[in-house]
Amino acid sequence: MATVELLFSAVPGHVRTARLVAASVARKAGVDEAVLDEVRLAVGEACSRAVGLHQSGGISAPVRVLLIEEEKQFSIEVGDEAPRAVPGDRTHGAHDDADVEAEEDEMGLAVISGLVDDVEVSAGEHGGSIRMSWPTTPSAATLP
Repeated sequence: MATVELLFSAVPGHVRTARLVAASVARKAGVDEAVLDEVRLAVGEACSRAVGLHQSGGISAPVRVLLIEEEKQFSIEVGDEAPRAVPGDRTHGAHDDADVEAEEDEMGLAVISGLVDDVEVSAGEHGGSIRMSWPTTPSAATLP
């Protein structure tokens, strides 16, 4: 199992770099050429979401992207360090802002789910991650 780890500052301009790296590694891993646009879009959405969470939470830690090549699949995990509040535990006055952020978050996750069949989302008090997987063709990985 080969893994590439990419760490970048939570700056929107770095999302494009993450997309390009992800597409390049996915191609090398054997992800079908016809799906690479979906890989780019899904990674861009997941990274933009993580950047937004870091910026709105004042988190200076980098966004983490793991590109994992396994025998028959390629996975990308985008991780953030933004703590998630326990449902129903909102402070008075922050309700409207929290609702807007939750709605934007749900829209981003809906876009990712529409692009990727195999998606796992996890979140907790120490941050969250989105893991996306695509099947690979072993013979394609050996082509130039």
